[in-house]
Amino acid sequence: MIPFQNTWPYDIIMGDIYVQTCPFCAKNNILIPMKPEELQVIHEGKKKLLVFPCCNNKINIIDVDTDYLLSDQPIR
Repeated sequence: MIPFQNTWPYDIIMGDIYVQTCPFCAKNNILIPMKPEELQVIHEGKKKLLVFPCCNNKINIIDVDTDYLLSDQPIR
């Protein structure tokens, strides 16, 4: 069972990945520095350090699905 508090929703819009709000500073519509091609690599088992450009806070992404990023720490 995936812990819901370790997930964060994302959207792909015109080839870019956005989160509606930053889990740390609560800014809206954040373009995250990842490409949609990286999502498949992460889903296959590679971890990714994601640094939010708005506040420079970091999370490790350990898995993804079509709607959520899964982190190794609680972000909700």
